[in-house]
Amino acid sequence: MTQRVYVLGAPVDVVTIAAAVARVSELIARGGTHQVVTLNPEYLYRAQREPDLLAIAREASLVTADGVGVVWAASVYGYSLPGRVTGIDLLVALCDRAAAEGWRVFFLGGQPGVAAAAASRLKAEYPGLMIAGEHHGYFTADEEAMVLEKIKAAAPQLLFVGLGAPKQERWIYKYRQELGNVVAMGVGGSFDVLSGRAKRAPAWMQRWGLEWLGRLFYEPHRWRRMLVLPRFALLVLRAAKGNP
Repeated sequence: MTQRVYVLGAPVDVVTIAAAVARVSELIARGGTHQVVTLNPEYLYRAQREPDLLAIAREASLVTADGVGVVWAASVYGYSLPGRVTGIDLLVALCDRAAAEGWRVFFLGGQPGVAAAAASRLKAEYPGLMIAGEHHGYFTADEEAMVLEKIKAAAPQLLFVGLGAPKQERWIYKYRQELGNVVAMGVGGSFDVLSGRAKRAPAWMQRWGLEWLGRLFYEPHRWRRMLVLPRFALLVLRAAKGNP
């Protein structure tokens, strides 16, 4: 088990990328359905007003700090996290491990063709990777049962869901009893980056905790979503001082 701390009522596991991969390996060996949540400030801020999101995080088998804002918030409460464990970095690290262990991996999400392109790129990088299947994220409510059957028939050990947060977390949680023996994780727009449809911030921005700024540069339409960051910071500081 990993050490777990709490920020604004949500758990955060004190893990590095390597420790997170090791934890997922334990969960796969244990069997059953397990959810991994990569927690960022936007999700955590929204969870203060949408209790089901907080419940999903609390029931998750692994919660990582996806964002420098969560690492900073933990420090305000006196906790020291080893750093960010982002969804895309954990996805890649797990595919590396999956290629070595023989785990089957399923990719769900993105526009038609994007998940397949991301899977192909990862397969080329990790030749032993077993792609159990893929499906785009633009399925209707009437097609949901078909998508679930496709996943169950593929019998993956790892399921990456790129439907955008928090839709992907809610979707995994809703169908957790139907997915079988799998570790499922929401990965946001990771498929777009891995398929080459979107750019990720340069490595130096990632190291300095400025990936959010890089995303804003490449995707300026996200500016409204970025407004949550100062609100999140204020909420953390108020909570730390015991103010409402």
